[in-house]
Amino acid sequence: MIDQLPKKKLSYWNLVWVVVFILGLFVSTNETGTSVSALFSNFGQFTDIFFQMAKPDWSFTGAAMPYLIETIKMAVLGTVIGSAVAFVYSLLIARNIIKNRVITGVLRFIMNIIRTIPDLLLGSIFVAVVGIGPVAGIAALSVFTFGVVVKLFYEAIETIDNGPSEAIQACGGNKFNEVTFAVMPQVLPYFISYTLYAFELNIRASSVLGYIGAGGIGLYLKQTLDTFQYGQTGMITIVIFLVVLVIDVVSAKAREALMR
Repeated sequence: MIDQLPKKKLSYWNLVWVVVFILGLFVSTNETGTSVSALFSNFGQFTDIFFQMAKPDWSFTGAAMPYLIETIKMAVLGTVIGSAVAFVYSLLIARNIIKNRVITGVLRFIMNIIRTIPDLLLGSIFVAVVGIGPVAGIAALSVFTFGVVVKLFYEAIETIDNGPSEAIQACGGNKFNEVTFAVMPQVLPYFISYTLYAFELNIRASSVLGYIGAGGIGLYLKQTLDTFQYGQTGMITIVIFLVVLVIDVVSAKAREALMR
């Protein structure tokens, strides 16, 4: 007979947190005016739109392809530009590379400010600055990529083995030699992996950014929704899903191979 493990008693603080959570749920529902009944009362309209989207209009695939290619180009350019800047910036804020705490502290503060800006807000800002089109999307994705990659990469730099760096310093090598021959061989696989991860995120983000005028297939998606062409909307949704799925699988396999 298998002995049963003793059951852990529910502590007093666990009960307190459950009560706080339930009260917070009721207060939030009341303050935001959330109505579950309104959701179900409009459920019929939702199912009607869903069934229209479930019958995709493939005749417009040719018209959607240029927008899809533009979306992929935006993601590629945004990833390359943002990752390149993040690579240099990461070296400047890694405290095992730059010993001056004032410099690294200021640069990290700037990095944290940039990281707090969501991609949709970035897209809206750049649309207002440079106008509607892919340039705004590329700029937004570049800043977004920088915020994602720079934190991951500088943390990877700070975890490297400092032995090779100390050996180069002992031989009279300068900072450039240290970065080139001691740091880069250890962190390059991580950098490529993080860049591929950012590319996955940018494919999704670029589809949404187009909806606010930052170019890409999201712009065409907005047009189909505004004109109630839900069959075309369904076609675009399926195409985006397939492209994102393929890129995610390929990128994941590439990152797994790099980290072995």
